[in-house]
Amino acid sequence: MGKVKRALISVSDKTGVVDFARELLSLGIEIISTGGTAGVLRAADLTVTEVSQVTGFPEILDGRVKTLHPSIHGAILAKRSDPRHRQQVKEHGLVPIDLVAINLYPFEQVTARPECTFEEAIENIDIGGPAMIRSAAKNFWDVTILTDPADYPAILKELRENQGLVTEATNFRLAQKAFRHTARYDGLISSYLAESFFQANPPSIVHRSPSPFPSLLWLQWEKMQDLRYGENPHQRAAFYREPIPSIPSLASARQLQGRELSFNNLLDLDAALALAMEFEQPVAVIIKHNNPCGVAIAETAAEAYRRARATDPVSAFGGIVGFNRPVDAETAAELASTFLEAVIAPSFQGEALKRLQAKRELRLMETGPWPSDAAQQGDWDLKRLRGGMVVQERDAGRIEASQLRVVTRRSPTEEEWRGLYFAWKVVKHIKSNAILLSGPDRTIGIGAGQMSRVDSVKIAVMKAQSPTQGTVMASDAFFPFRDGIDEAAQAGVTAVIQPGGSVRDPEVIQAADEHGMAMVFTGMRHFKH
Repeated sequence: MGKVKRALISVSDKTGVVDFARELLSLGIEIISTGGTAGVLRAADLTVTEVSQVTGFPEILDGRVKTLHPSIHGAILAKRSDPRHRQQVKEHGLVPIDLVAINLYPFEQVTARPECTFEEAIENIDIGGPAMIRSAAKNFWDVTILTDPADYPAILKELRENQGLVTEATNFRLAQKAFRHTARYDGLISSYLAESFFQANPPSIVHRSPSPFPSLLWLQWEKMQDLRYGENPHQRAAFYREPIPSIPSLASARQLQGRELSFNNLLDLDAALALAMEFEQPVAVIIKHNNPCGVAIAETAAEAYRRARATDPVSAFGGIVGFNRPVDAETAAELASTFLEAVIAPSFQGEALKRLQAKRELRLMETGPWPSDAAQQGDWDLKRLRGGMVVQERDAGRIEASQLRVVTRRSPTEEEWRGLYFAWKVVKHIKSNAILLSGPDRTIGIGAGQMSRVDSVKIAVMKAQSPTQGTVMASDAFFPFRDGIDEAAQAGVTAVIQPGGSVRDPEVIQAADEHGMAMVFTGMRHFKH
């Protein structure tokens, strides 16, 4: 390719564009530009040529048509090494464009605003920008395409060091990035329109389809990092983020210290975060292999952690801990007394960080403040299958008092009610079949991931480090037989919360009555596979 002699700059994001253009001019490169960008550059006393001067045609239709002209696209797409192209460029009086700096209308940012109207979204669909990006990227042998202001410094350095040349290798890398950019942009538009439908009476476009699932699912994520390995050392892995990560989330969290996060760390940290978001009171959550092994609420984060750890101190070793409150010095001292893999919290106070610095390999993840409705913010839960994928709404289900139905002769006591509400929030985050024994403020025994529900009850009792007499029990799904209730009664469980819905519900209720237990049906199941 030849030297860069002429550049076209038309950017929505003006970050660094003035300095970039000034450097191009200092290298003797002519700049042509569109209205808004040209105005910014002229305001900085830089010499630019308007696109309309090149095309001989004004911008029309409120700026919808500016660069869609042979004088622009012919100047970009002409192959410098092709004699026929060179002849046609000469015949039509075209002047080649060697560098194109483009970024697109802010469709993503505009449509993310709750007040954005459908009409406003449509006007933020860029037409000329993607066309120029694709033209320049297609002709990467001869044209440099820049879609990211972060690339300006490196290109300027290359132009200075190579006497006005950009290497073909650099142009190829930038072309790859450009096509990713336009693919993502089109995907965002496609996804937005998939959530809209035509309403006949009165005729209008409504943004929100009757079905939340589009006929064509367009998913895009940006790679944040390669991971050391996947679930096992022989598996390669990477961590990707959504275009606009939810808050709080691991994708938007900041790592303050510790070793690089592993695949399994990320899964467990996400599980800890999801469970911690369920509670308004200070809570501590300890996760091991994607299951909670201890959860507790208290007046302080430190006391909550002590209570959670007491559920199963052996399993807590090497665990992941989540809080919904800032970690203070007292909490940090408790954390430092146990070997842990990682901790996630809204923030870590200065003294807490000092105390934990001695644990240099301990990963600390800071999410920032949480919105009060963080747990209810819906998104999709995706599971990959061979040859396809299943998609569902994330389980944000919560119960209200009006939904609960006492089905036994005895109603729960006030303390049992507190325990049942607590247990129901936690059991939702335990792998099925899930059974939880708890008090009003802490877990006592957890039975997870068993093929038989009665076995989950037995494991929950076996794992308990504290007396089970007087505990309550939560089950993520109905009891198919009375045996689970009988086992729980032998352990001293006094009240049960479960969805109900089994054909043997009468037998299960009868068992509870025989043991003097209270039983509450929620009508909501919380399977987690």
